Amino acid sequence: MQNSAAHLSRNRKYETNVSALFKPVPVQANVDDEDVGSELVGKLEKSEVLKILNKFAQRREIKALCSENGLDSYLQQQAFGSFRRYCIEADNLPVDLHIIFSDIMQGAGHIDDIFPYFLRHAKTVFPHLDCMDDLKKISDLRQPANWYTNARAITRKIVFHSGPTNSGKTYHAMERYLGAKSGVYCGPLKLLATEVYNKANERGTPCDLVTGEERKFGIGENSPANHVACTVEMTSVNTPYEVAVIDEIQQIRDPQRGWAWTRAFLGLIANEVHVCGEAGALQLLEKICETTGETVEVRRYDRLTELTVENSALGTLDNVMPGDCIVCFSKHDIYTVSREIEARGKEVAVIYGGLPPGTKLAQAAKFNDPENSCKVMVATDAIGMGLNLSIRRIIFYSLVKPSMNEKGEREIDTISISSALQIAGRAGRYRTQWEHGYVTTFKAEDLVTLQRLLAQTPEPLKQAGLHPTADQIELYAYHLPNSSLSNLMDIFVNLCTVDDSLYFMCNIEDFKFLAEMIQHVPLPLRARYVFCCAPINRKMPFVCSMFLKIARQYSRNEPITFDFIRRNCNLPLKLPKTILDLVHLEAVFDVMDLYLWLSYRFMDIFPDAANVRVAQKELDEIIQQGVFQITRLLKNTEAGQDGQDGMPSYTYNMRRATSIKEPRLPSSTRGRLTERLLAQGLLTPGMLSELRKEWDAQATATGSGLGLSKDTQETIIDSDDEKTPRRKRRK
Repeated sequence: MQNSAAHLSRNRKYETNVSALFKPVPVQANVDDEDVGSELVGKLEKSEVLKILNKFAQRREIKALCSENGLDSYLQQQAFGSFRRYCIEADNLPVDLHIIFSDIMQGAGHIDDIFPYFLRHAKTVFPHLDCMDDLKKISDLRQPANWYTNARAITRKIVFHSGPTNSGKTYHAMERYLGAKSGVYCGPLKLLATEVYNKANERGTPCDLVTGEERKFGIGENSPANHVACTVEMTSVNTPYEVAVIDEIQQIRDPQRGWAWTRAFLGLIANEVHVCGEAGALQLLEKICETTGETVEVRRYDRLTELTVENSALGTLDNVMPGDCIVCFSKHDIYTVSREIEARGKEVAVIYGGLPPGTKLAQAAKFNDPENSCKVMVATDAIGMGLNLSIRRIIFYSLVKPSMNEKGEREIDTISISSALQIAGRAGRYRTQWEHGYVTTFKAEDLVTLQRLLAQTPEPLKQAGLHPTADQIELYAYHLPNSSLSNLMDIFVNLCTVDDSLYFMCNIEDFKFLAEMIQHVPLPLRARYVFCCAPINRKMPFVCSMFLKIARQYSRNEPITFDFIRRNCNLPLKLPKTILDLVHLEAVFDVMDLYLWLSYRFMDIFPDAANVRVAQKELDEIIQQGVFQITRLLKNTEAGQDGQDGMPSYTYNMRRATSIKEPRLPSSTRGRLTERLLAQGLLTPGMLSELRKEWDAQATATGSGLGLSKDTQETIIDSDDEKTPRRKRRK
């Protein structure tokens, strides 16, 4: 049995001290006006009561009784302390407890007689003691397949389209989807879902689009189409389809979003479920299907075009050729490489994760157009999926990438085999001008590592992600009404039982970050949970501050209107003049994404989605213009000219808009060293905070100050993560 004891886990990496997660509930002193106990047996000497309590707490027999009732040493210490304060500070004790103390002092009672009263107090302080079995039952995640009864009630045909990038695996799955009477496509990105939506409708198959922030209809708003293209988090597990397609199935192991692929794979009600992805996912899918009583039909595909790993590194940007794409893993490198290539007289297209979808598509179209003078692209691994690019050669500027580990900590490590194959495979696209693809590195010392990575097959997937549902957390809150949402999530993760031969608990740090940010905002639990699922980048201070403002306004039941967005985002927005302006515009775009995401979940409180969407489209155009002139922005940033070198300062007049207050970083902080250290992960925000304290102390001593705010400093922190949640959840 796969659910044998050897394979059951309570997420031991988190299990340092589960009891410490349970916060003691304050207990009010006895509120009886009359001291009945004193009238019956006389007053108690508090000093004698304290002696009795101290002896009681030290007795081995009492500690054993505590353990039998679920109180470990940590809970015993907390409960004893609370009980002691309760007994000593109360003006009068409950009459039965008062009499017990009196009997012990008179030698007529035994000190152990206090235990029932202590246990009653302990269960008031720690209510989980009465419901621990219920909590463990709620968080028993050993058989997630059984959560989806409708899917288990039918016999599904599972087809795995296995192959590398540019092998046609998704094409064959999509042909079956388009030919079916009804179907759903579940993709990893909004761009991919939109592409399927457009393609289906162009081919005469009416198709609706469903993403976190957007709904589009193939027929009409009141006439749902039989086909749907959605982002994987938005997958319906209640609607029956003839054919379902789950793209990029290897994402099922993603530490933040893997739960969404697990949910789709287990829960889709479809006669045929076609999953597309790399070969390394097969073994895990077969094991999961053993728990559902299903089998996997495998269709293998080979790459349609040739891919050659070159024998020499690029060495210098002088050797860049038409059709080249230089892949970087930090914004700092993106900016540096773009500027140096354009300094050589070559136009550059730029793509990174934080750009709006429209800007990415515009940059891709510019690069793909044979008539356009732009022949070179500089991009992050955002090109790994979601964009059709005509690339001749992929050049890895570096093979080291910052990442987030299971504990939510930032790490810097060599890219995985899967990532290397995915990115390298973007070179040489079938039926384009560059059918033969090439791949190399910028640095000679990286080439051997790249050759080794590309010579291997993708690592077999070991586990699929899971995440607590809103219903599970609501049940926890019923039993633990005094716990915060962040605390409930921590307790759930630590108590949950997972079959770790198949599954793991996804990282909840982004969710907890948002939960703690709005902890003191009065919200119903279900609304609080939804807010914490919002797909925002927590490294963007402006986005986080707007998230908090929106939550506060929602808690007052006041509509969040377009005027609210206009005032707080300082519309209309101007063309960016520096990189910092561009970063701010990207943050404003993310705020509008947040508004649209929430508008589909709380329609009455977010009534102006149409106006925000129009403004966002215009903002996308502004950002496109900024990215087209990214080298000029870099020059302005370093020179501190703020566009005074002749760059036109157009203002885009958004509907119902007013003036802007553009944030500016003091010139003393524009040093490239700080930006480079942040970008490379060698300087963390925490270290920056410590340095700031030292600088402020030195400045105070010398009578001068840097005058740099925390939010402004954090704005330059390198971050190319797409909005995520997280557990998160991309649209």
